[in-house]
Amino acid sequence: MNSLRVLVVLPLYGGSLPIGRYVASALEEEGHMVEVFEAPSFYPAYESLDDLKVTTDRLEYLQNSFLNVVSQSVLAKVETFEPDMVLAMAQAPLNRQALKRLRRDGVTTAMWFVEDHELFTYWKGFAPLYDIFAVIQKGEFFNDLKAIGQPNALYLPLAAQPDFHRPMELSAVERRKFGSDISFMGAGYPNRRVAFRELVSRDFKIWGNEWDGDHVLAPLVQLKGARVTPEECVKIFNATRINLNLHSSIQVNELVTGGDFINPRTFELAACGAFQLVDERSLMGDAFVDDELETFTSMNELVEKIDYFSAHPDERAAYAARGRERVLAEHTYAHRMRALIEFTAERIPGWPKPRSASPAFAEDFPPELERDIRELIARLGLPEDVSFEDLVWAVRKQEGKLSSLDTAVLFLDEWRKLYGKKK
Repeated sequence: MNSLRVLVVLPLYGGSLPIGRYVASALEEEGHMVEVFEAPSFYPAYESLDDLKVTTDRLEYLQNSFLNVVSQSVLAKVETFEPDMVLAMAQAPLNRQALKRLRRDGVTTAMWFVEDHELFTYWKGFAPLYDIFAVIQKGEFFNDLKAIGQPNALYLPLAAQPDFHRPMELSAVERRKFGSDISFMGAGYPNRRVAFRELVSRDFKIWGNEWDGDHVLAPLVQLKGARVTPEECVKIFNATRINLNLHSSIQVNELVTGGDFINPRTFELAACGAFQLVDERSLMGDAFVDDELETFTSMNELVEKIDYFSAHPDERAAYAARGRERVLAEHTYAHRMRALIEFTAERIPGWPKPRSASPAFAEDFPPELERDIRELIARLGLPEDVSFEDLVWAVRKQEGKLSSLDTAVLFLDEWRKLYGKKK
């Protein structure tokens, strides 16, 4: 498929925020023109509404009004960028009114709902308004979506971004800071709080937030429970001998839940060439074979495997190598974006719509100008047959001072808009 224009709409905050950035990066790698709607830029103002100390109903009204402004900002971006697809991540600030407007205007929309549909049920009000609804679960969820008017559901599991999630050489200082025999990176869900109490006597570090109030685990929590950056996560994965990967649950009577979806950490750890012990999931067999990931189904089995693999570093390395090979072959965000685009083309008749595009070079260009524009195209990482419209957009996206050639391209674009259509 030819290069597409994709507007990726990030959430204000939350777990799908870094995933949205990986998605944008993968789309660019695939040769598509990508614009990112930076919803997090609005978050400080949204959060400041809490400081007004107004009544609950008034605060809710103000928050909804604010989110409506953000949604209108997305629509303004769509009008300017004219994307082939608006791809919203879970929790993206697109309200029902904005989605109906996009549908009325014939703009193809997709959401990647990277959350547990049983825990986060807001999908019921929004799923039918998207043209494509990608999810990380199967089974009855597809039937539920179809029942509320969403027939275009796509199973799209999470992934890793190989230029980011990768093996890394760490300094001695970094190994001391981030390294340990055992570690866990993630939020302090109830099942994890109870499960990890069995490991307090070991060389065990817990990274992430929402661990407050647990005096037993407090000595193990690093950075005083501060949120860990994606860059720090990669260092933790690389520095740890045994990375624990216990999927979250709000239940405490069943520590290892045996749920369905696979969290992003599973793919990210594997891409880093890091060894992990991950709880068995019903969809795990679709993504990995038995000798690529070592799993556990109970806390007793987890403890036994920690002891075993602590004493067998060669086996840890072999599992890690096989897991990384599988992720690079099948589970990158580039793979996921290809699947999403192919699915959209199958389900949406006539997508993507043909657009009238002008060549980047005119027949009457002097040789020197053509040479300069070719150099500009190469510098911007664009294909040689890029349209003039896409070249202009790439020039506008640049940061810093414009060169004289950049300015000339933008001037020519304005001239074409003013006079080209009058011919």
